[in-house]
Amino acid sequence: MTYEKKVGLSFGEAIEAMKLGRKCSRAGWNGKRQYIELATCISYKNTRGDVVNAEHDAIGNHAIAFVGTSGVQFGWLASQADMLAEDWQIVE
Repeated sequence: MTYEKKVGLSFGEAIEAMKLGRKCSRAGWNGKRQYIELATCISYKNTRGDVVNAEHDAIGNHAIAFVGTSGVQFGWLASQADMLAEDWQIVE
C-alpha cells in the first residue's frame, strides 16, 4: 500500500504515512534533510551492558524518530504548531 498524497498533509495524515513506512517533514523546517519517521524494534544497552527491548503497554515498540543534521532523536514530540500545521510532506 502506498500513500498517494505527497504535500499539504495534516499531522494526522503524516502519522498515517509514517505507519506505512514513509518519511515526513514540515515544509517550513529550516534544516535540509530533516525528517521524522516511525522507528520500531527499539532497544538500548543499560549501564550493566544488558540489551533491553523497549516495550510499552499503549504503544508497543514504536516511537517517532527525528532525523536531523546532528543525528537521530528518539521520542520526538510535536509542538502545537506541528500538530496543527497543514504543510507536512512526504520526503523520499
